Amino acid sequence: DRVLELLGHLAADDGGFPVSRLEHSLQTATRALRDGRDDEYVVCALVHDIGDTLAPYNHPEIAASLVRAKVSEANHFMVAQHGVFQGYYFWHHIGLDRDAREAFRSSPYFEYTEEFCAKYDQTAFDPDYPSEPLAFFEPMVRAVLG
Repeated sequence: DRVLELLGHLAADDGGFPVSRLEHSLQTATRALRDGRDDEYVVCALVHDIGDTLAPYNHPEIAASLVRAKVSEANHFMVAQHGVFQGYYFWHHIGLDRDAREAFRSSPYFEYTEEFCAKYDQTAFDPDYPSEPLAFFEPMVRAVLG
């Protein structure tokens, strides 16, 4: 219940993006689902930014702590490190190193996380994308994180 409530709070903030933080999360999860990813992956895609309004600079740690005991090592790494990997797409515009993710190149989950950002996270800011509503994902959230 708490995870679903926290996700719902993301609807009130757009962070300067063309969609709300909730819609971004729904699009990320919907894209992963429609691409055939399993429920665990989809739930990770849904909650990856759950801490964004509480702690923008370390929000991946919040999401990673929520899923740590419930998901695979690969999915935990993906959630925990997605912020650095997502930085590839915009950090150079704000004076940061877009290649900071290279510090994780030796990880067995580097390409897995790189793909998550490229296919699902980076593309999920489209105001015209028909994502599934939060209620659609509720059974998955309960099954994976319950």
